Amino acid sequence: MVGGSSHVRPAPWGTAALLSALLALLVTAACSKPREPIVIDEGVLTVENLTSSEWRNVKVAVNYHYGGGIAVLAPGGRLQAPLSQLQTAYGQKFDRAKQSVFKVEVTATDADGKPVSLVWGQDQKKP
Repeated sequence: MVGGSSHVRPAPWGTAALLSALLALLVTAACSKPREPIVIDEGVLTVENLTSSEWRNVKVAVNYHYGGGIAVLAPGGRLQAPLSQLQTAYGQKFDRAKQSVFKVEVTATDADGKPVSLVWGQDQKKP
């Protein structure tokens, strides 16, 4: 460069656009809905450990009768299972064609020995 400064200034509109984009990103992140620990989507049940503690002896009950589980669910870990793999104590499998999920209960014990309990949905109303 002849006779000039090597310092280059960004165009003012570039800085404004960058700041606007960052502000939009922060607002979106601040307003986004927190993740749910229990999700049912397309016939798959997902339980996510959103805590910083390991869960042990994780049990899942769907509609009180259909169950499954896992020995350990790490912090941030996910348990995913097709509803069709859940079964009763008598071996009956959950049939999505005949049933819908109205309640999911998750129980476990955290690393400190404290109980963990999550509930999705509600009791079915009796006539």
